[in-house]
Amino acid sequence: MGKGTPSSGRKNKEGNHIRCRRCGRHSYHKKKKVCAACGFGRSSKMRHYEWNVKSKPSYGNKVVNRRAYKADNPRY
Repeated sequence: MGKGTPSSGRKNKEGNHIRCRRCGRHSYHKKKKVCAACGFGRSSKMRHYEWNVKSKPSYGNKVVNRRAYKADNPRY
């Protein structure tokens, strides 16, 4: 079958991702049996990266909205 209109009916309308048992997000891949958000099915540890955490300003522990902080500080 080619890539025209008839083949559009063969596409899966259901989708591959369902809700994850561990993190509750809609990112558990049914066919791969792995959650893209937390790594459930691949590892017993939670999927976590340092680049995934919001950055904080260098002064103190005060959490600041990064967009507002960037507008106030031209040397950001």
